[in-house]
Amino acid sequence: MTTDTLLTVDDLVVEYPGKAMFAKPFRVLHGVSIEIGAGQTLGLVGESGSGKTTLGRAVLGLAPVTQGTITFDGQDISHASRKDRRALSRHLQVVFQDPYTSLNPSLTVGDILAEPLGIQGITGTEARARVKELLDRVHLPQDAMSRVPREFSGGQRQRVAIARALALRPKLIVCDEPVSALDLSTQARVLDLLLEIQQTTGVSYLFVSHDLDVVRHVSHRVAVMYQGEIVEQGEARHVTEKPDHPYTQRLLLASPVPDPDRQAAKREARRAHAAAQAA
Repeated sequence: MTTDTLLTVDDLVVEYPGKAMFAKPFRVLHGVSIEIGAGQTLGLVGESGSGKTTLGRAVLGLAPVTQGTITFDGQDISHASRKDRRALSRHLQVVFQDPYTSLNPSLTVGDILAEPLGIQGITGTEARARVKELLDRVHLPQDAMSRVPREFSGGQRQRVAIARALALRPKLIVCDEPVSALDLSTQARVLDLLLEIQQTTGVSYLFVSHDLDVVRHVSHRVAVMYQGEIVEQGEARHVTEKPDHPYTQRLLLASPVPDPDRQAAKREARRAHAAAQAA
C-alpha cells in the first residue's frame, strides 16, 4: 500500500441556484478540503443534509463546483468536460446506496457488467473473461451471468454493483451509503468484501456514511461533516473512539449498540452531553 495522494479536494464550494428568480444561491458546501491516499479509505460521515453526498457527487462531476479545486491523480477535474469525464470513468467509479434501483432491471448481470467494458472498446472473449473474473471477485456464482437483478437479494445486488464499479479497474470508488439499505449481517459481509477488494487491488474509497460504526470498520482516516463544513478529521480510531468535536461526540453517542444495558448507558450519556452543550 502506498501513501501517495490520489485525490485532493481544496477549499471546495458548491452552490445551487435559488428557486425564485432573484433568490440568492443556496450554498451546500463551505470551503471543504480533504485528501485520499492511494490504496486508502477516507470515511466521510455526517447526518442527513450535512453535505456529504454532495461532496461525493462533486468528485464524480454530478454537482457544480463554484469555487475551489478537485485534483485527481495529479489532474484538475473541477470543471472537466463530458469527454474528459468519459475518459476519467476508467479510473473513477461509484457504488450507489440503493441496490434495487442502481441496476437496470431489464438486463442480465452479464450484460450489466459487460456494458462499461463495451463503452471502453472491450468486447467478445476478453469481455466475457473479465465478467467471469468480476463475479469471482465479489463471490457470486458463474450462473449469475444469465440472471436478472430481481432474482437476487439486496446484498447480492450490491455485490453486482460493486463488480460493475470494478469492471475497468478504477483507482478510486465513491461509495455512497453502500450498506445503509441492507440488514446488519449483510452489511458486515459487504464491508468485509470491500476490504478484501482493497487489499487485493489497491483501490481507494471515498466512503460516505451516516454511521460512525460502519465508517470505523473500513476507514484509514475519517472526516466529519456538519452543515456543509468539515468539523473534524484525522485517523479513524481517534475520530471514531475519542472525538474532539462536540458534533462528532454526539454522533458517537447516537450510534446504537445491541446490548440493552450499554444502549441505556449511551442514552443517558447522550442526554448529559446535550445538557452540557445547552448550558
